[in-house]
Amino acid sequence: MMSNPGAARDAPLGVFNFHVSFARDEVEGDGGSETIALCQGAFAEVTGLEATMEPRAIREGGRNWGQHQRAGQISFATVVFKRGITAARDLWWWFELMGSGTYAARLRADIEIRDIEGQRVMGWTLRHALPVKFKTADLNARGSDVGVEELHVVHEGLEHSI
Repeated sequence: MMSNPGAARDAPLGVFNFHVSFARDEVEGDGGSETIALCQGAFAEVTGLEATMEPRAIREGGRNWGQHQRAGQISFATVVFKRGITAARDLWWWFELMGSGTYAARLRADIEIRDIEGQRVMGWTLRHALPVKFKTADLNARGSDVGVEELHVVHEGLEHSI
């Protein structure tokens, strides 16, 4: 029986084992890219890793069967990071920095999927990430759920790496 060397690579990946880290992102040549301790790996959910290209339709006189389709501008969705509330205030600190006018506090977010041994399988990088919304859990004295806080981030580029 012959084994298929690409079978493991083509197998669907589990999305429950992932890691998130942040680093200073170089903004206009400031030379910074060191990793910083901002709740690395502490997220329960990351949503919004998507890019959308808006096609441009071009009409041609005499061509009645459809239009020419050309590539248009690419836009990126807002990425939402969710984690259980802890005593660490790092997400709020980053959001507060941006609100106080520290516009150079952009970060690079690295999100990677890991296999069962904890090895990186694939990943994405968000360039020049900017926090735009911070949301803490709703407080309810009758509830028993773990509180979840969210940080909504916009960015200027989504890169995929294997």
